[in-house]
Amino acid sequence: MSNTPEDASKRTWLIASTCAGVVGAGFTAVPFVSSFQPSERAKAAGAPVEVDISALRPGEKLTVEWRGKPVWIMKRTPEQLASLGKHESQLADPKSVRTAFPTPDYAKNQARSIKPDVFVAVGICSHLGCSPSDKLQAGPQPSLPDDWQGGFLCPCHGSTFDLAGRVFANKPAPDNLEVPPHMYLSDTRLLIGEDKKA
Repeated sequence: MSNTPEDASKRTWLIASTCAGVVGAGFTAVPFVSSFQPSERAKAAGAPVEVDISALRPGEKLTVEWRGKPVWIMKRTPEQLASLGKHESQLADPKSVRTAFPTPDYAKNQARSIKPDVFVAVGICSHLGCSPSDKLQAGPQPSLPDDWQGGFLCPCHGSTFDLAGRVFANKPAPDNLEVPPHMYLSDTRLLIGEDKKA
């Protein structure tokens, strides 16, 4: 094997191009490998959400996002609370005993809430994942029974829910609206996504 200047030049170019290729591959791999790390937005999507409910008045509802889902927080009026006992025989699961969407123990009551007047639920129908619309006014309305006490109507297939998110019987939705884990940090601050102190 000869060691001509031409061979040495080829060897130098081969070593230089190999080194450049390795460095280039390293720079290319860094963003690719870092793409496996969850983004800050993805991390935040699973984190608990703190909500100030001090401005929420009786009869009003606000929506926040937790884990990419709409979470409803509604302050019910005394009349709305009283309506919850008027139609239990018409509900599919009035005591929230089904386990497809397990209800936390602190919400296994008629109001399905920690505090009777404040209702917290994931605003997604248990049928096909549509978002029910507010039908909070009592009385006859299109697509609702004449003795309607107020609640929510899923426009996709007609499932109806009362003001505690309990589904009426003989509707497409198989289960009540989900009550997410939540807790009170104070009288006016809710934490959605966590229900016990770490």
